[in-house]
Amino acid sequence: MSSDALGWRCKFAVVAPSTNTIVQPDMDGLRPNGVTNHFGRIYVPNMPIHGDDDFLALIKSIEGTLYEAVDRCKTAVPDYLIMGMSALMFWDGREASERRMQALSEYVGVPVSAGSFACEAALNVYGAKRIAVLSPYQPISDKNVTRFFQDCGFDVAKFEGLKCKSPVAIAEVQPDELRRHLLELDDDSIDAIVQVGTNLSMLALAIEMQDTLGKPVVAINAATYWHALRAVGIEDRFPGHGALFANH
Repeated sequence: MSSDALGWRCKFAVVAPSTNTIVQPDMDGLRPNGVTNHFGRIYVPNMPIHGDDDFLALIKSIEGTLYEAVDRCKTAVPDYLIMGMSALMFWDGREASERRMQALSEYVGVPVSAGSFACEAALNVYGAKRIAVLSPYQPISDKNVTRFFQDCGFDVAKFEGLKCKSPVAIAEVQPDELRRHLLELDDDSIDAIVQVGTNLSMLALAIEMQDTLGKPVVAINAATYWHALRAVGIEDRFPGHGALFANH
C-alpha cells in the first residue's frame, strides 16, 4: 500500500470541521500499528445554532470549504479518505449521499468512508432492523438522518435530537447526559441504537452501554474507522474498542 516509514500499511486522510475536538483523539486511539491519520480541518465558525435556519447555514459553511481541506490532505498522498463529519453525508437521503461521496472520491482520487454508510454497514453486520438514533442536531438534520436510514431499509422507531446550540457545544455534552438518553431510547423492540454527530464523545460510552443493554450501540466514529480499515484490507481484531473491532 504505502512506503511511508510510519504509515506503511495505510495513510488515512481525515477531514473534519475545525470546531470538532472529538474525531481526532477518537480515531488516533483506534489506529493500529502501521496506520497513520492525517487531519485536514474544514473551516467552520463556532456559530450559534438556535434552529433549522442556523443549521442550514452551518451545512453551507461546511460545503463551502470542504474541498479546500481535501486539497491540503491530498498533498500528503493518502491511500484513503475518511469523512470525520456526518451531517452532510446524510443529507437528502442515501442516493444523494452516495453521489456526494462518489464525487468526493473522484476528486481526491482515492476511496472514501463516511459515517452514514459506515453506520449502515455496522447495523447490517449486527442484523439490526428496528433502530433508535441519538443525534446532537436540529430537527431539519434529524429528518435527513431518518430519511437516510429509512432508505437503507431500517425502521427508525425512536429518535432523540439534542439540539446543541453551537458546533463546539456538541463536544461539551457529558457522558451522564448521553447515558440517560440512551436508556430512554432503549426498549425491547429496539435492535440497535445508533449515535450520529462526530463531535459527540461516545466511544467508551457505547461500549459500556452495549454491555448494559445487551444490544449493539453504534458510535459513529468507531463505525467509520472500522469501515475504513476493513475497506483497505486491514482485518486486525483487537479487544478494548468494542465488538466491531473485536469480532467483525
